[in-house]
Amino acid sequence: MKVIIPLAGYGKRLRPHTYSQPKPLVEVAGKAVLGHIIDELAVLDVEEIIFIVSHRGDQIADYMRCHYPMYRTRYVYQDRMLGQSYGIYQARPYIDTGEILIVFSDTVFKTDLASLSAVAADGVLHFWEVADPSRFGVGVLSEEGFVTRLVEKPPTPVSNLAVVGVYYFKNARQLFKALDKQMATGLQLNGEYYLADAINMLLEGGALFKARSLELWEDCGTIPALLEANRNLLKRRGQPFEGSFDRPTGYTIVPPVYIAPDAIIERSVIGPYASIGAGVRISDAVISDTIIHEDSQIEAALLTGSVIGRNATVTGKFQNLNIGDDCQLA
Repeated sequence: MKVIIPLAGYGKRLRPHTYSQPKPLVEVAGKAVLGHIIDELAVLDVEEIIFIVSHRGDQIADYMRCHYPMYRTRYVYQDRMLGQSYGIYQARPYIDTGEILIVFSDTVFKTDLASLSAVAADGVLHFWEVADPSRFGVGVLSEEGFVTRLVEKPPTPVSNLAVVGVYYFKNARQLFKALDKQMATGLQLNGEYYLADAINMLLEGGALFKARSLELWEDCGTIPALLEANRNLLKRRGQPFEGSFDRPTGYTIVPPVYIAPDAIIERSVIGPYASIGAGVRISDAVISDTIIHEDSQIEAALLTGSVIGRNATVTGKFQNLNIGDDCQLA
C-alpha cells in the first residue's frame, strides 16, 4: 500500500507557528502532529509514503529521516494552492494500481487500518459526528452503511457525519481516473478542487465506499483546537511522563502532562494538560493547559491556554500567550 499525505498548505490558522515550520510539525501531547499520524501506519505494509509539500518541505524530510527512517519516502512539490484534489493529483506519476491511503495532515486519529484491505468495497471513508456540519464536508449514508454522496460544507445540514481526512481506495487507478476528469472539467468550489467531488464521480459510476467511524479524532488545525486536542490526548494517555528534573529544588506535577526526558523543571507547578518539549527549562513558573516546544525557557511566569514556539524565552508573564519560534518576552 502507498500512502499520500498532502501537507502543502500554509497553515494560516496556526500562525505564528507556521511562519517557521509546516503545520504538521507543530506539537501536541509531546509529539508532532505528523508523528501521531505516522505511528498509526505501523500496522500496514507501507510500500512508500508520498508527501505533497510546498514551502519548508525540507523540514518534513528532516523529521522523517530523524524519527521514521524505516519508511521509504518521496516528496512531491505542489506549485499552486488549488485544493485537495489538485494536491493529491501531483502524486499521479508515482502511483499506478494497487491500494492507497490518503491522510490529511492536520488531525490526529485512531482507527483499525489493519482491516482495510479485507473490506468488500471499493474503498473506505472515515467519519466523525459533529455538532456543526456546516464547517465540514459531510457524508450521506445508505441504511447498509455505504456512502451515497458527499457534500462539501453544506449551508443547510444534510448530515452530521464529517469526513475527517482518512480515505482508503482499493484501486488507485480508479481514483486517479476521477481526478483526471475533475481536472479536465474544472469541477471546483470557490477556486479549489475538492476530493469530495472526485469521490462523488466514483459513486455516480457505481463505486461502493464503506463508511467507518473513527475511535478517536482530534482536529489540530487552529490554536484552540490544538489545545483541546492536547487536553484530550493527555487525558487519554493517563499517567504523566516525567523527565530528568532537578529534584532537590522542588516541583509539583498535576496530571495529566507530558514532559520530555531532558526537560529541566525547577520550583514550578506543571499541569494539568501541559506538554513540555525537549530541552525546555522552566523555573519559578506555573504552567497549565499549555504546549511548550523544544529548547524554550520559561521563568517566573504563569501560563495557561498558551502555545510557545521553539527556542522562545518568556519571563514574568501572567497571561495566555501564542508566540512563535525564537521570540523573547520579558
